[in-house]
Amino acid sequence: MSAVSDRLPTFPWDKLAPYKATAAAHPDGIVDLSVGTPVDPVPELIQKALIAAADSPGYPTVWGTPELRDAITAWVERRLGARDVTHRHVLPIVGSKELVAWLPTQLGLGPGDKVAYPRLAYPTYEVGARLARAEYEVYDDPTDLDPTNLRLLWLNSPSNPTGKVLSKEELTGIVAWAREHGVLVFSDECYLELGWEADPVSVLHPDVNGGSYDGIVSVHSLSKRSNLAGYRAAFLAGDPEVLAPLLEIRKHGGMMTSAPTQAAVVAALGDDDHVRAQRDRYAARRTLLREALLSHGFRIEHSEASLYLWATRNESCWATVAHLADLGILVAPGDFYGEAGATFVRVALTATDERVRAAVERLK
Repeated sequence: MSAVSDRLPTFPWDKLAPYKATAAAHPDGIVDLSVGTPVDPVPELIQKALIAAADSPGYPTVWGTPELRDAITAWVERRLGARDVTHRHVLPIVGSKELVAWLPTQLGLGPGDKVAYPRLAYPTYEVGARLARAEYEVYDDPTDLDPTNLRLLWLNSPSNPTGKVLSKEELTGIVAWAREHGVLVFSDECYLELGWEADPVSVLHPDVNGGSYDGIVSVHSLSKRSNLAGYRAAFLAGDPEVLAPLLEIRKHGGMMTSAPTQAAVVAALGDDDHVRAQRDRYAARRTLLREALLSHGFRIEHSEASLYLWATRNESCWATVAHLADLGILVAPGDFYGEAGATFVRVALTATDERVRAAVERLK
């Protein structure tokens, strides 16, 4: 076991513990804007679907029920503009993090193979490469990478942590470059429903991929859009030649979404009203926090989408974390996401309206 764990970096969130204790000691309590976990209720129609499916004594299937696959294909076409999507083009997963962490292993990557991901990125991309003993590399522009032995290219738009959105033109160029060099593209689009100053586009859009899904797969999650982080509900959509062997591997590994969760996802993907309502909540919180941070002397970069504000005071991110902890506000240090984040902090919009108002008052 130690041989596997020794491949991994120190779990970053453990470093925040003393700052969390400082923030929690504030007389009015902590305002936790660090992790980005949803705090609003699961929409009632989703809860009802889960409860109705609670009597599920048999094993669920890894590929999901036909109703679930219908719901995913319909959503992908309706929301992303994808065309001619069949059941072969989709695959449910047990939350997106397990997929990110284990994808290089499931693809059969290992020593000598390379995985690339953005310079500022969700740390689990690196973890996945390490678990597979593959090499890993960061990029600013993926088309500047040496494609030799590059087997997996991660895109992330909107970005976690920066909220940066890749334009349709940028995505089109990247997909064309990857296909030219035989590089598999996985596009993490978990925040696609949360565009504020930009309208995020999927790699599944025909304007990006030319009407072909060859060599591209998109990753989607219901954790943020539907407050289902506790359900572990996500899915893949794209090249069936990639998804078919992944399905077989995941069957052997027992990586199946629970039957009640599958039913809940069908309800969630079939309803757009609750997504609009949740967007409105986040938009209001974003406006308040953004104005308060700017007034407090922060500069905010990117942040045109996603659930975060990428903010800096041009000092060590840990100095900023300590400063805000003294005010009872906990945020994530930017270096959790790469060395390029050393002077930034990530501020999540995932706190109740009351806690956001408390943060705003403390920042005044």
